[in-house]
Amino acid sequence: MTLSIPCNANRSFAFDPARTALLSIDFQRDFVDPAGFCGKFPGGIDATAAIVPRAIRVLEACRAAGLHIVHTREGYKPDRSDINAMKRERGVVGSPGPLGPFLICGTPGQATIATMAPKNGEPEYDKPGYSTFHGTTLHADLQARGITHLVIMGVTTQCCVHSSLRAAIDHGYWCLTIEDCCAALEPQWHREAIDLIYSENHLFGWVAQSDALLGALKAKAA
Repeated sequence: MTLSIPCNANRSFAFDPARTALLSIDFQRDFVDPAGFCGKFPGGIDATAAIVPRAIRVLEACRAAGLHIVHTREGYKPDRSDINAMKRERGVVGSPGPLGPFLICGTPGQATIATMAPKNGEPEYDKPGYSTFHGTTLHADLQARGITHLVIMGVTTQCCVHSSLRAAIDHGYWCLTIEDCCAALEPQWHREAIDLIYSENHLFGWVAQSDALLGALKAKAA
């Protein structure tokens, strides 16, 4: 069964739910929880936390519609052996935070928030980088399932979301980014990252709002 989503810029995105995965990117406590690392900055998580209720609705609807659900977390080994030289020099990864060393696997801050956490064996990938495909088996796993299309949401828009989107395009996936289920710590960065998707005749796929996706999935269920 093929569904069609009305998208921004008068476009539409057609997909078969059985061959489509939802990428839920980095809904981690350090990024969206006021107790986390980014919560210590003035206004730091206002934008990222605001998208969570919409993202929950999209996650539940995609589950009900039979999409393959993929969760990701940016995270590095406790011994720091997979932090590259550039990131090590910057000194951000592993720096002290209120919920443990920033982005170190196994710390409370690196964990996915409870409302967006995997259920029923849904895979969760810890990626030692920005792209969901970096240092993970995601591409091979999606290929094994016959996945051809991706619905993408998460944080932050200009970093891990955009890095994952660009890698997905290079791997040959048809990609739909859900604009109002993505956010950056600065609203300007979010807007500019979304605008880049439209560049050069929609170089990075399609963009839609969550209500459009939910409407199509609701019609399928009916």
